[in-house]
Amino acid sequence: MTRESRTERAHAKINLVLRILAREASGYHGIETLFQLLELHDLVHVRVGTMAPSLTCAGPTMPAGGLGPVEQNLAWRAAVAYTTASGWNTGWAIAIEKHIPVGGGLGGGSADAAAVLRAFEALSPTPLGMARLLQIAGSLGADVPFLVSGESLAWAWGRGDRLMPLPALPTATVQLAVFADGVNTGAAYGAFARAREARGDVVSAFTYPAGAFSSWASIAALAANDFEPIVSDMHTGVAGILPRFREIASETQRGGAPAIGMMSGSGATCFLLHTGAIDLHTDGPVPLLPTVTR
Repeated sequence: MTRESRTERAHAKINLVLRILAREASGYHGIETLFQLLELHDLVHVRVGTMAPSLTCAGPTMPAGGLGPVEQNLAWRAAVAYTTASGWNTGWAIAIEKHIPVGGGLGGGSADAAAVLRAFEALSPTPLGMARLLQIAGSLGADVPFLVSGESLAWAWGRGDRLMPLPALPTATVQLAVFADGVNTGAAYGAFARAREARGDVVSAFTYPAGAFSSWASIAALAANDFEPIVSDMHTGVAGILPRFREIASETQRGGAPAIGMMSGSGATCFLLHTGAIDLHTDGPVPLLPTVTR
């Protein structure tokens, strides 16, 4: 029996800008977002051959209760989507080492799905090409196209499936405040939609000046996440740490160095991005997970 295997790094992401646009007829909201890849990653091991399909997950960030039915896991769904699209009649065994915190807005599940797509593309006797791979990724979730693309920094819109790669920026340090309990993305979108409707907000796309994303300083001036007010009301941890990170970032910027303190995705992970020395006040109640941009 011939088996082939490949291991891919599944890198986490943060959103440096996240704007929620109008809700589509399908019920989904369009977004505009600036994705940044992180060095923090899961490891995804894929074997293909005549074995029955299987998926196992382990590692230091696995929840005590596991990740639920394998058929609902994005990595499993990515394998099914790829083999269906390519007509490749193969079995597979996927093993994931989890190092990205689960359910925190860092795109861990999406990163694993993207890694599976890249592994299958590398192992396939008839590769599909990046354009088709991005289409499949877009059917799996808003973060997956960026995470399958291999880009370090990119502007995305629509459902995250429209990507404009941007030049990578110098490496920055990122401190992640990770909580044991995350935020359900569907619940966050629902709460945001209800709050927007109650306010009667008019929804429109934003306009950004030329060079808006060309440096950490220019990005720091525009960084924003529409979910932050809603999730702060839903999650006491975010309500406590987010103002602290914003204050530290503001102090750092007043000292002449760019810094960003905000929440990633729909939360609950908050991050502090900076390019120089910084006083983190590490005696706080939330443990920090250090990483760097990629």
